[in-house]
Amino acid sequence: MKEILLVEDDQDIAELQRDYLELNEMNVNIIPDGLIGLEEGLTGKYDLIILDIMIPRMSGFEICKKLREKVNTPILMVSAKKEDIDKIRALGFGADDYITKPFSPNELVARVKSHLNRFERLTKGFQTASDEILEADHIRLNTKSHKVFSFEREISFTTKEFELLKFFMKNSNQVFNKEDLFEKVWGLGSFGDTSTVVVHIKRIREKIEFDPKNPVLLETIWGSGYRFNHNLS
Repeated sequence: MKEILLVEDDQDIAELQRDYLELNEMNVNIIPDGLIGLEEGLTGKYDLIILDIMIPRMSGFEICKKLREKVNTPILMVSAKKEDIDKIRALGFGADDYITKPFSPNELVARVKSHLNRFERLTKGFQTASDEILEADHIRLNTKSHKVFSFEREISFTTKEFELLKFFMKNSNQVFNKEDLFEKVWGLGSFGDTSTVVVHIKRIREKIEFDPKNPVLLETIWGSGYRFNHNLS
């Protein structure tokens, strides 16, 4: 069974989420405190972490940021706030997804299952596939070791950033819109928010472009989408 860490201080909401997840054969550990939630998340024993933003002693944003320095575990952030800035902050700190209260418990289960399945496929690929090196200009990506290098210097990527860059490099010189990318990389169908794609592309550019505000590797094709340029002249 998959192990889920749920950092939520509203007991009624936490127990409802736990009941639905456990009906889908997941073990859920509820932690109502931010600092303790961070300590639990850093143990590495969880398959996915659900973080509420408003948590006593440490916010979900802070927890997410500190977790991302150590673990690649999928993180789903939950909040009653509907403002886009909160979604952007959550994704900017390394969250894989963001869901706004109130939401259907079935939607939560669907998102959790999607992230678990995708992360499992990704990690199994690292364990069983032979090394595959993707290269473009000064960027080198190793699909097995989950490492990205720029001019031979290793750069830290979150799981979703890595998957998105890998998809672009495997499909270089092709144009994809936000909906295409969300479906191919996140695989969440109608459950997701394509602003997630924009935030992740911004973060990738900050790591691989000489001038992120004027990108040449990961280019915006206005009115059409994005294209990764394999051969630059």
